[in-house]
Amino acid sequence: MARPPPSPHKPRRRPRLDQGKLSKSEALVRAPAFPLASFLWPARSSVSQWEVLPLILMVAGLFRWAAGLWGYSGFHRPPLFGDYEAQRHWMEITAHLPISHWICGKIGNIINPAWFALFTSRGSDDPTLKIFMRATVIVSEYLIFIPATVIFVRRYSRLNGVSAWSMSLALTAFLMQPATILIDHVHFQYNTVMLGFVLASMSSLLAERYMWAAVFFVAALGFKQMALYYAFAIFSYLLGSCVTPMVHRVFPFARGLFEDKVANFWCIPRDDPRRHHPPNLILFLRPNKTLLPLGFAATAWGFFLFSYQVHEKSVLLPLMPMTLLLAGKHGMSKDTRAWVGFANILGCWTMYPLLSRVDLRVPYAVLTFLWAYLLGLPPTSVGVYFSDLPQSAWLKWGTRITHLAFYAAMAVWHAVNAFVQTPPSKPDLWVVANVGIGAAGFLICYVWCVARLAVDSGLLNKTPKTKTQ
Repeated sequence: MARPPPSPHKPRRRPRLDQGKLSKSEALVRAPAFPLASFLWPARSSVSQWEVLPLILMVAGLFRWAAGLWGYSGFHRPPLFGDYEAQRHWMEITAHLPISHWICGKIGNIINPAWFALFTSRGSDDPTLKIFMRATVIVSEYLIFIPATVIFVRRYSRLNGVSAWSMSLALTAFLMQPATILIDHVHFQYNTVMLGFVLASMSSLLAERYMWAAVFFVAALGFKQMALYYAFAIFSYLLGSCVTPMVHRVFPFARGLFEDKVANFWCIPRDDPRRHHPPNLILFLRPNKTLLPLGFAATAWGFFLFSYQVHEKSVLLPLMPMTLLLAGKHGMSKDTRAWVGFANILGCWTMYPLLSRVDLRVPYAVLTFLWAYLLGLPPTSVGVYFSDLPQSAWLKWGTRITHLAFYAAMAVWHAVNAFVQTPPSKPDLWVVANVGIGAAGFLICYVWCVARLAVDSGLLNKTPKTKTQ
C-alpha cells in the first residue's frame, strides 16, 4: 500500500532574535558613551555573552561582599539595636522553637550555638556572626534574586530586540544598583528575596506561564507583604490578558463605536478620556509584555507616595522595575538613563538620614557616586541631558532643568546638613526638608512613568491598537 504524500503544511516558527549581532545604531557607535560601556566594550562583538555573564556576577558579588565589611544598623547601639539584630533574633527563635521549616537559624546554631543562644545572644557583635549573617544575604540573593534577574533581563531584552551587549550593560547596571546594596548588604535586610520572587513572577508573565507567575508572586507575599505594592499591576495584567481577547471576539469595538458623525453618546467624548486612566487600567486595556516594568514601577510609585506608614526602604520596590527599563528598547539611551538614574540617586539620597544614624555615610557616598560614574550621571557627568533621541525642545529643557535643580538641591542639603545646626525648636528641620524634596521628586517620577506607559501602550493614539504582544 502506497504511503500518503507528505503534507505540504509546515508549522510556523517564531523568529528568534540573533542577540550576538549589534543593532544598526549600535554598530555605528565608535566610542563608548559612558564608563560602564567602556568596561564592557571589548565584549561588544567578539566575546560570547556566556563568558561575560560569570564576570558580571563575580563583580556584583565582590561589591556586595566589600560593602558588607562596613558596619550595620544598630551596631553597638543598645537597647534598640536595629534590623541586623531583628533578623538575628528571628534566627535565635527558630533555633529553639520546634518548627521544622526554620532553616537559617538551624544552620547557624550548628556552626556556633553561641550565635543564637536563647536570651543570652541578644546584641551579639561577634565578627564571625557578622560574616555568617552577611553570607546568608549573599547566598539567598544568588539563589533567588540573581537567577530571576538574569532570566528576566534576557527575556525582556529579546522581546524588545535589544542586542546581547546592551543586555549585559543593563544587567550590570541593575545588579550594581546602589539602593539595594546599601539596604541589604550594608544596613542589613533580605529584601532581594522578595524582589527576586517578584522578578520571577514578571519573567513568567513574559513567558505566558500565568500559573507560575501567581505561584512566585504568592511566594513574594509570603516572604514580605510589601510585595502588595505590585498586586494591582499583576491583577490588571492577568485580567487584561484573559478578558481582552474574549472581548475583542465578542464585541469588536476595535472597528469603532460609530460609523459616522452621529448624534449619539459615543460621538461626544472626542477629548479621549482614556488619558486620565491610572496605570492599572492601562495594563488592563493593553496587557502588553513590553509594558510590564513601566506598569509595575508606576503602581509601586503610587503605593509608595500615597500609602500609610511607609518606610524609607520601601523605595526599593518602585526602583526595581524602573531600573529594569535599562534592558528595554532604547534602555541605554540618554533619556532613559537620565530618568532611571535620577530616581535611583534620589532614592539613595532620601535614605541618607537612615544610613547616617548608623554611621554608614561612607558606603552611601562610595556606592552612589560609583553607580553615577558608571552610567555617566550627575554629579559626575551631565552628558545624559544632551539627548541622542528626537525630542521636543520643551521636553528636553524641562527634563534638564528639573533634574539639575533636584541634583543641586540634594548637594545644597548635604552641605547644610553637615555644617549648619538646626534651630532648637525644629530639630528635624533638615530631615523634613529631605522628605519634602524627595516626595516632590518621586511624584515627578510617578508622573513620568504613567505618561510613558500611556504613550508606549498606544492609548493616546487616535487609532487604537488591536493587537497585543
